[in-house]
Parts: sequence; C-alpha cells; structure tokens
Amino acid sequence: MNYELCRFIFHFLFFIFYFKMDRRDFFQSFHRAEPPMQEVTPVPLLAVSRQAMAGEFEVSFDKTLYPWGTEIAIAALDEVQRLERKLSVFLPDSQVSYINKVAAFDPVPLDDELFELIRFCLDLSEQTGGAIDITSTPLWKLWGFADKKVRIPTASEIANALETVGSRFVELDDATRTIRFTRAGVQLNFGCVGKGLALDAASRVLENAEMRDFQIHGGLSSVLTRGNFRQNEPGWTLGVAHPVYPGQRLAEIRLVDESLGTSGSQKQFFLHQNRRYGHILDPRTGYPSEQTLMVTVVARSAMLADALSTAFYVMQPAEVEVYCKAHPDVAALLVLASEQGSRFEVNSFGFSEAQLGRYYELNGTMSTSIVVASE
Repeated sequence: MNYELCRFIFHFLFFIFYFKMDRRDFFQSFHRAEPPMQEVTPVPLLAVSRQAMAGEFEVSFDKTLYPWGTEIAIAALDEVQRLERKLSVFLPDSQVSYINKVAAFDPVPLDDELFELIRFCLDLSEQTGGAIDITSTPLWKLWGFADKKVRIPTASEIANALETVGSRFVELDDATRTIRFTRAGVQLNFGCVGKGLALDAASRVLENAEMRDFQIHGGLSSVLTRGNFRQNEPGWTLGVAHPVYPGQRLAEIRLVDESLGTSGSQKQFFLHQNRRYGHILDPRTGYPSEQTLMVTVVARSAMLADALSTAFYVMQPAEVEVYCKAHPDVAALLVLASEQGSRFEVNSFGFSEAQLGRYYELNGTMSTSIVVASE
C-alpha cells in the first residue's frame, strides 16, 4: 500500500471518528485538550450498560480510580430496573397499574418513595401552571402515540379527554399515606420523570459505595454527572446536538454535580396536511406544541431536569425565563421555530459562563449569537 493511499485512509477514518454523532439523539460527552496542541492522557472510561425503560442506561467511570466499580454499576442498574417494574404502565402487575385500576373507587396505600414522587409531580404541576401533568395519559392515547397508530382527534374528542386530565383529580392523604382519584378515568403515567428518577436512584447506589466521579446516561435524553471527568478539569462537558441538522453541535454545556434533561420531537412525530405534530402534548390544551423544537434543562436532580424539559417544551419562553429567575439552580436552552421564514431562535436562561461556554454556527464554528439562520 503506497504512502498517499495510507494517508488518505488515515484522514478519512479521523474525519469519521471526530464528526460522527453519538448514538444518543440529543447530546454526547466529549473533551478537548486545552490548549489545542497539548497532549492529554486519555481517561480509561469503563461503560456498563443495560436496557431499561425503553432505552439504554449506561454508567461510565474511570476504571483506574474505581477498579471495583463494575459490580457497583451493575447494582445501580438493578435499581433502575426495580423502578421500572414499579412505575411502568406497560406492566400489568406494577404498582402504578394497580393504582390506575383501583384509585377511582378506593384509596390506595403508598410506600414513601411513591408517595413523595407523586407529591413532587403535583407540586411541579402547580408551579408550572399545569404545563406538566402525570394524568395526561388519555391525551397520549387519543393522539395514538401510545399504540403507534397516530391520528388527528376532533376538537370534541380532545375536550372529552381533557375532562379526565388534571392534577386536581388526584388526592394524597398525608395522614394515611394513600392516594385516590376524584374522577373515574384518571390514569397516572410517570414517563415525564421516570428516567430522571432512575438516574437519581442509581447515583445514590454509586455514591454510597464511595464512587465520586461518574456519568450516567438514561435513554435518549437524560444524563447525571458527579465529580470530574479529569482531576484537573472540573465537571463533565456535554455537546448538545442540533435538533434540525444531524451531525451538528448546537452548544457545549459543562455539568458539575448536575443533571441534564432534553425534550424534543425529532423522532416521535407525524405529518398531516403539511403540518408536523410531535408527541409532546400540552396537558392544558390537549394539542402538541408547534413552536418548540428542543428544550435542554440543567438542574441539580435528574428528576427535576427531566420533568422541567417536558414542562418548558409547552411553556412560553417568557414563562421559562420567569421560572429560571425564581429558581437559580435551574437553567434552560430553548430552540424555537421562528416566525421569520426559515429561521430558528436559540434562547438560554439561567446559565453561567462556566456552564454554557459557546454556541456553534451550522458549519461547526463557535458563535456568541443566539439567533441562527437555517437553510
């Protein structure tokens, strides 16, 4: 093989490796040497993964720091599967399935974990003006996203479904630690918080075993980090993928003992009469959000980041800004369809310069602009 051919193959493989997006739809971890020409010893990350909650959960850590970490990572993933068996509406013997069958007729006793989870969801629904609601299953089914048979429901069908949607129909009794529904047809679904809850639970398993530096991915849209990727580099840097242009990065976000949740409809949507309908429904109106393309939220807990990414997706940018100002530990990155023809807008709220260091133009170069022109 001659020199020129070898050189061509080397550069081709380097291009593919460097620019190919990770299998996760919305973000990927990456780290660069600073300054660019400085050599950095690669971190020997070990990844332990398992399928759960309709996605892949993966624990990554430095195997030289934690040579015994594989067993602990497996225990952390066991915790994810425990929560799936408890919360899944697709498992007829799960606790949530039992609640959905009985709570409209009799109070159902809850353990502390489930009681506090429901309390968290009800409180967050109130804080966001109903933008997130764990009782929105009737809408999800009506639009056909539950069984993959999508359709456009009529206005009267949506109105009928909304009669059984609302946190006001869920009552928790603090004294008896029970739940009951005040209307027949109400159903709980924790899809908006389940992966985040699982990441927080898995993190506790790792931390209780004295692991301090790790990253956990949950499905396609959630990540939790603790400690550092490198000892001389605080936190973990994530590249946020562009919601419109595959292979393009939109921004970099550095997480230091924080979590990230992303919501978007790039994968789950359908077209009808030249209109695009995504799977994220506004529980207040019964219709999908048409303005938002993607939302990324950073928060201390993965459950909060997961839930808020769903809520912010259907909220107005001004509402998101108000929420982030009132909650300094929360930051949000919104990609919105613009009314100005073929443009879209990127809005960020609550980020520090250390967290959100740069944006990228479509050609991959850095930009400080928050309005990016599309083709």
